[in-house]
Amino acid sequence: MPFVANPELPVPDGLVLRPFRGVRFTVDDLAAVTSPPYDLIDEAGVRDLLDAHPNNVVRLILPGTDRHRYAEARETLRQWLSSGVLAADETPAVYVYEQSGPETLQRGLIGDVGLAGPELGIVLPHENVMPGPVADRLALMRTTEANLEPIFLLYDGAGGAASRLVDEVATTRSPLAEARTRDGVRHRLWAVTDPDELAVLDADLRPRQALIADGHHRYATYLALQREHRTGETGTAGTTVPDGPITTPDASVTISHTSITTPDRPITASHTAVTTSDASALTSGASAVTASSATPAVSVSPPVSNAGVEPGPWDFGLALLVDSSAYPPDLKAIHRVIPGLPLDEALAGARNSWQVREHATLAAGLAALEKADGPAYLLSAGDTAYLLTDPDPAQVEQAMPPDRSAGWRSLNTSVLAEFLLPKVWGMDDDERTVRIVHHDPEAAVRLARQTGGTAVLLRPLAVDDVLAVAARGERVPRKSTSFGPKPLTGMVLRTLMREHNIRP
Repeated sequence: MPFVANPELPVPDGLVLRPFRGVRFTVDDLAAVTSPPYDLIDEAGVRDLLDAHPNNVVRLILPGTDRHRYAEARETLRQWLSSGVLAADETPAVYVYEQSGPETLQRGLIGDVGLAGPELGIVLPHENVMPGPVADRLALMRTTEANLEPIFLLYDGAGGAASRLVDEVATTRSPLAEARTRDGVRHRLWAVTDPDELAVLDADLRPRQALIADGHHRYATYLALQREHRTGETGTAGTTVPDGPITTPDASVTISHTSITTPDRPITASHTAVTTSDASALTSGASAVTASSATPAVSVSPPVSNAGVEPGPWDFGLALLVDSSAYPPDLKAIHRVIPGLPLDEALAGARNSWQVREHATLAAGLAALEKADGPAYLLSAGDTAYLLTDPDPAQVEQAMPPDRSAGWRSLNTSVLAEFLLPKVWGMDDDERTVRIVHHDPEAAVRLARQTGGTAVLLRPLAVDDVLAVAARGERVPRKSTSFGPKPLTGMVLRTLMREHNIRP
């Protein structure tokens, strides 16, 4: 079904990263109040973070005993703002953020990214989203009126002025905040507030394109909140990212090209730039909310292309933007655990269409998985592991959607979602049936053992393959990629409330 752009939403005229008044912790030990992103924290991790400090940010991002007490998060945020645990910076800024440690160095910019639907080709998604996580984050953001952690965006800076300024700030100026986490990574933050420097960043970034590396569900939530405030629509309807052709009423469409660079070679992404002939249609439903992160009086051109519309706080979202040509991303695997599928049943079903090889240890199985050609998966629920390789090509071909590209159909997550799970095991790859474990194969196997199910361990996708799929306007199956290093949650927050010192 073609996607119809909503004429009531503002249209950014490029990649916009707006200054905002960051909200930061005032505690002495910043590392003690920060956390990984919300979707990387299990129950044990929540307890560890709460033990580390009573004001850990996990109380905001996974609130309450069931991690879904959104009103509790709102009240906690209000209390911390009124008591001074959190305080807003006086001057709006775009923040330089650095992560450095063993085999790690990444620098980027944290700011308010102007929201753009996928039809504009400004912020390019590469992964599908599921309604459950979007509904969860939507309820949290709507209730707290805050962006509590940034999404992670990549762009090809090509040695531009923004990238040069990031490195100059990080190597010559004293940081505003610093934290060293238990993994040995040092996190540092600087505020860029000079109007001339902000104008340099804006001019360099505006013609570029960004890829969502991490945070598809939160970006979908940003768009849903924008829609609510601009049009009055509520719920998660419309948050799915379309794959098919895009049509816009009363619009002229031009095709342009941009690229995102990987360590090996640039990937050129074709995207659609939409120019709406009836710009006045975009003025309806403008948000009346006054944000604490309002646009500062600096010489930066308006971030929306339709004249006469004053952008509101819900037209932006908190984001970390990293130049992938200067700091190539690391892409890790995301494993699956199927609690309702015992290992012996999984193996029995797989033997009808896959070659199955037993390995005495998990380590041996992982080594074999790394060397395997084509789609391959390692199944385990304990010490022994079983490698699936060489699926029946006729069965795989019959299961694959005919309208997908050869590149998409060759991805291991596509074969998993379209063939192994539904055709071999009779189940869908959704959040109710299949649980997700980031990066750690041993943790996935432990969870499989605890639940009487099966761990399905995958190799990470190649960065080039992901970008090539995104360039064709396709989306990889949900939870296919885990780009890193991910930003630390709690270094800087963004509130959208009328005042920072809110009275009960």
